[in-house]
This record gives sequence, structure tokens and C-alpha cells, in this order.
Amino acid sequence: MKADPKGVLTGAHFLDGDHACSEGAISAGCRFVAGYPITPSTEVVERIAERFPLVGGVFIQMEDEIASSIAILGGAWGGKKVMTVTSGPGFSLMMEHIGLAAMTETPCVFVDVQRAGPSTGLPTQPAQGDMMQARWGSHGDYAIIALCPNSPQECYDLTIKAFNLAEQYRVPVLLMMDECVGHMTERVIIPPAEEIEITPRRFYDGPKEDFLLFKPDADLVPPMVKAGDGYRIHVTGLTHDEKGYPHMSPTAQAKLIPRLVNKIKLNADKIIEYKEDQVEGADVVVVSYGITSRVALPAIEQARKEGIKVGHLRLIVAWPFPEKRIQELAAKGKALVVPELNLGQIFYEVERNAYGKVPVTLVPHPGGTVHNPKEIYNAIKSIRHGG
Repeated sequence: MKADPKGVLTGAHFLDGDHACSEGAISAGCRFVAGYPITPSTEVVERIAERFPLVGGVFIQMEDEIASSIAILGGAWGGKKVMTVTSGPGFSLMMEHIGLAAMTETPCVFVDVQRAGPSTGLPTQPAQGDMMQARWGSHGDYAIIALCPNSPQECYDLTIKAFNLAEQYRVPVLLMMDECVGHMTERVIIPPAEEIEITPRRFYDGPKEDFLLFKPDADLVPPMVKAGDGYRIHVTGLTHDEKGYPHMSPTAQAKLIPRLVNKIKLNADKIIEYKEDQVEGADVVVVSYGITSRVALPAIEQARKEGIKVGHLRLIVAWPFPEKRIQELAAKGKALVVPELNLGQIFYEVERNAYGKVPVTLVPHPGGTVHNPKEIYNAIKSIRHGG
């Protein structure tokens, strides 16, 4: 391995997605990770445990996922960039602390390497069944950001992006991998540190006597301080005022909660990312993400060979959802096909934003393996011929 004097890798490497995620976290400046082993995400923290001593990081294997998810919140308030890693059952256990992170505006990254469920399901097999849970899994009104890599290179790149977004908006950011992407091995390019754009934590630098822990800047995001630096801080999951003190009234709720949502909602156009291929003028547009976006390619290519105009919209950021773009496609009279390794989750967002203007076809799969591309091809062809 080629590493700089601080232990950070550079150059070309053959890595699986889990290990690429680990290196992305290191490149992003993450130096505290708490986790608990769970297939198929364990390789992320195994590599973190091996690599962190070389870069001055701390990894703690906690007793379970609940402890892991609360430990990273403490690490963030101690001034570190933080991450935890899990899969389906553990992700469910972490939901309360994702909500706590949203309420306390704690920047952190949760990596979910999805597997087939419900419950313990198929621990070593792929699925994309956690997508709605990622957005709505905790209770109450809040907003998060969720990214969907489809290659080891993107596992590296999007992990860095996840940390940058977490710091920029003081919000939990979710990296929604899947077993196939986590375990596939491909070439990953790691650039020199000076070429990587890193968003630093926004620390308060004004007079201590004027500091209010949750007083937002103009972009609705408040600056942070570190616990122990001499500031008066009170961090609570209760509805709170700008000092951070509990203020359990409808007035305080009406001031706080819309801001937590709007700091993401009003910046959605800056956050949303997707890739398009031959969408303009297409008769059918395939909307996909993660491993399914790669499985869909042979189906799209076969349909094009037969003269069907097929476009491809690949979600890189799933939450916030690209509502405007789906609405634009629907307004142009496109038919939409949504293959997913679940029985319909992101499909419902596509259907909702199509407003019934165009047919939207789900190509479901319960997980355990990936689609046969022929299933996606048949859906494209059926829509094209009015089936």
C-alpha cells in the first residue's frame, strides 16, 4: 500500500466497496468510529480497526448497535468527525439515535450495507429494502441525506461527500450501500490529500458571552463548539430553545422543527445528485440506484439495439428525492420503469411525482440475488408496446 507520512493511502488500489468506504472515511478526516460486527458491513470496521492506529484515529467495538450509534454522537460533540457502520437489523436499532442526531444537529455518518430482510433474513445476500426506513425510520418530522453508491470507487468518493454534507448541514448522512457493492472488488483511485475537497466543521468564533448553541446562521445551520472548551452548552433531544435548554411548548416546536427540515429542503437543489444517459427524447426512462443501476444496463442496451429509445436516470442522492426532475420527465410524456431489490419503495416516490401523467412500472425483487436483466428488458418492452 502506498501511503503518505500520515498513513493516508494514495494512488490506484483494488478494493472492495466496504474497504473503499473505510478509506473514504479516513480521507474525509474521520477519526472516531464505533461499531458492532454485522454481515455484510463488518469488513468496513475491520479495515478501520487496522488502519486507524496509523492515522491517529480511535475505533471502539461496542456491545451492540444502540451503543455504537450513541457513542458517535458523543464523539462528534467532542470535536471529531464520526461514523458508524451496520446492516438491516442493526440499522433498525439505530433509528432512535438517527432521530436524536437530527434533533441535536449532530454531524455524523451512518453506513448501511443493505441485506435481505425482514428480521435477520438473508445475512449474506443483497437487497435494497432499507430505503424508506432511511428517510422515515425515526419518529417525528426531520430531514436527512442519503447517498447510494454503485461501485467501490463511489463508495470511496461518496463517503467523503457524506462527511462533507454532514458538516455543511449539521445533519446525519446515510450511505446506503448494498451487499453486492460492498463486496465487489474494482480499481479505486485515491487522490493525494491536497486534491480532496474537505468541508471543515463550522466552529463558532465569536465572543463566548454571545454564544447560543442552536442560533442558526442565515443558511439555517448553527455553528458548533466542542464540549470542554469553556462554552455553556446543553444538548437534548427535547424540544429546545437556541441555548439548547428544554422549551417544551408549541411555540418552540413551531420554531425549531421547520428549521431542521428546511435547512435540507431549501437546499435540496444543491444536495441532489443524479446521472442521466440519453434521457432527452426517450420513450422510456429507467430510474434506478445502487447495484440495480448496473444490472439495468444490459437491459437498456438490448432495448436500444432494438430501436427503443431508452434513457437512464441513476440516483446518487436518494434523499432528498429529485422530485423536480421526475416531474419534468412526467410532463414530457415519458414512461418510467423502476427496478429495485425490494417490492416497491423508491418506486412510490417516482409514482407520486409522476402525478399519474405517465405509466410507472415497478420491477420488484425480494432480494437474495439481483435481477435478471431480462426482467427489466421485458418491462421496458412491455411499456413501449403498450402492454
